Amino acid sequence: MKNRTSRRSGFTLVEIMIVVAIIGLLAAIAIPNFVRARTQSQKNACINNLRQIDGATQQWALEYHAAASATVAFSNISVYLRNSVICPEGGTSFSGSYSLNGITAKPTCKIDTTHVLPPDTSS
Repeated sequence: MKNRTSRRSGFTLVEIMIVVAIIGLLAAIAIPNFVRARTQSQKNACINNLRQIDGATQQWALEYHAAASATVAFSNISVYLRNSVICPEGGTSFSGSYSLNGITAKPTCKIDTTHVLPPDTSS
């Protein structure tokens, strides 16, 4: 006579707890890095926007022979900007994101003051 043993395969509670613990550990490592990478990419996008604004300001000044002390408005340089330019860290419009400081001064970000253009390297 043969004894039939019904052996059902599956995972034990300990195995499932180990897998959940490993997934939790990986999430604890990945989430702060994701937040840091997102913040850094927003900062880089804002600095690139500042470069575009500065380039548009300089191009407008060259084409219209503006004096170094002339004031610049967004309506003057908007034709030189290809896309809408707002700060990715929470800006809703150009005027809420950036301030134009004239032709010789660099534009600045109103939302985060650490977003600044590096100084010119040409002499």
